[in-house]
Amino acid sequence: MVKPQLPQFPEPIWRDQISLPSFPALNDSIKADVGIVGGGITGITAAYLLAKQNLNVVLLDAGPVLNGTTGHTTAKITAQHGIIYDEFITHFGLEKASLYYKAAEEAKEFIEHTVSENNIACDYSKEDAYIYTNDDSYISKLEKEKEAYERLNIESKLTDTIPLDLPVKKALIMHNQAQFHPLEYLKMLLEDGLKHGLTVYENTTASDIEYNKHTSIITRDGHRVTCKYVIVASHFPFYDRQSFYFARMYPERSYLIAGKSPEKFPGGMYINAESPTRSVRSAKFQGDDVLLIGGENHKTGQGKSTMSHYEALQIFAQDHFKIDKIDYRWSAQDLTTLDKVPYIGRITKEDKTVLTATGFRKWGMTNGTIAAKILVDNILDQDNPYNDLFTPARFQADPAVRKFMEINADVAKHLIKGKLEFTKNPVDELARDDAAVTRVNGKRVGVYKDEQDAIHMVDTTCTHLGCEVTWNSGDRTWDCPCHGSRFNYSGEVVEGPAKKPLAKIEEHK
Repeated sequence: MVKPQLPQFPEPIWRDQISLPSFPALNDSIKADVGIVGGGITGITAAYLLAKQNLNVVLLDAGPVLNGTTGHTTAKITAQHGIIYDEFITHFGLEKASLYYKAAEEAKEFIEHTVSENNIACDYSKEDAYIYTNDDSYISKLEKEKEAYERLNIESKLTDTIPLDLPVKKALIMHNQAQFHPLEYLKMLLEDGLKHGLTVYENTTASDIEYNKHTSIITRDGHRVTCKYVIVASHFPFYDRQSFYFARMYPERSYLIAGKSPEKFPGGMYINAESPTRSVRSAKFQGDDVLLIGGENHKTGQGKSTMSHYEALQIFAQDHFKIDKIDYRWSAQDLTTLDKVPYIGRITKEDKTVLTATGFRKWGMTNGTIAAKILVDNILDQDNPYNDLFTPARFQADPAVRKFMEINADVAKHLIKGKLEFTKNPVDELARDDAAVTRVNGKRVGVYKDEQDAIHMVDTTCTHLGCEVTWNSGDRTWDCPCHGSRFNYSGEVVEGPAKKPLAKIEEHK
């Protein structure tokens, strides 16, 4: 059997054949009621809601809107966020676990209502969500999760079979969940926000927040957006205010491929319980059904060659769904908090003017939507039942202390490892579209040769806290194994917490 060839360049299926509006960069200092940083599902949903309240809203994005994590999602709209509710009941109690479920359900209902009310053509469909396992050690975990569902009054079913032809010993179904085309949905929200006075600036990097009489967002080019409130919805918060988010979350990358199967898909959204992760759902593309197959998550900048993760998904797609052509491949980065609950709300207890949302743990469609609603209620001075659950100021002794120690021990290990590595990869032997780490004048240097044989050299020391970045062959980026900062092959920041690019090294002669 011939393995299907992977596309040369990563591109999410969602961004193909969709016409998104473009916006200028900010080139002056301006004023607004609310400044939002980040053009993903949280930022755009919040902008849409606030603009409808006749507030003057400005949205900034470091690149094109809808090109970050939201544009690289699996786009499942579900409250089934892995095996999580038994754990939440154990750590937080029944009431808070119930609030987490209700928040996800409210987000799902908001999306469904918005799609229906505005007649949005975004391939929205109701689907059952499945967690399945073929591992004996996970059967009891699914049974305990089913008991948690019953305590939370979640409509569900425990079964020994699923509609897919996959080896399965047990599966837990959460009924009446949903899926959609995320960019078609958010494009409408963006356009409606523009009709209500929303202003958007692309390719405008926010670098800091300044406190004077009013709060101001400072851009990397030195311009200001002076406003009453700031929403930090930039995936990783670009502004920290001594909250140390880099030490309270860890980043993971995961991978997706899309291709047509000759077999009819039975419906449903699927994810296995064990590792390596395998996620399956269908989507519409050019009038046909395609399968989105994802998984292979690992800590950013760590582990084996990133292309090998795509190849593993390839084999799974061919073996189980007879997919002989991969049309798209892409990857995403997600952040997980110490206790697995997102940080949503005031950046500190005392500061009412700056709000943030981060740490969605791969479930951004519901977590990002409810985040927007929570932040908007805070700005409008309205009560929200989820404020205490998601507050960024919380710190649970269990399991947060244990996870905090684990994350930061891993950071220390990779910081030391990177400094001790001594590489002698010869630059002259690089193939096109390949990279290596070597030494130039005693300095650790990352070298990439592009398709035109041009050499790009960067200092591999991450500009965040000094760890050494590694090459990501699947996405052509330099990734930090400590806190997940990513840079393109020429050193520009792709995503934070780093704010400054990698230092460029004089071109190789």
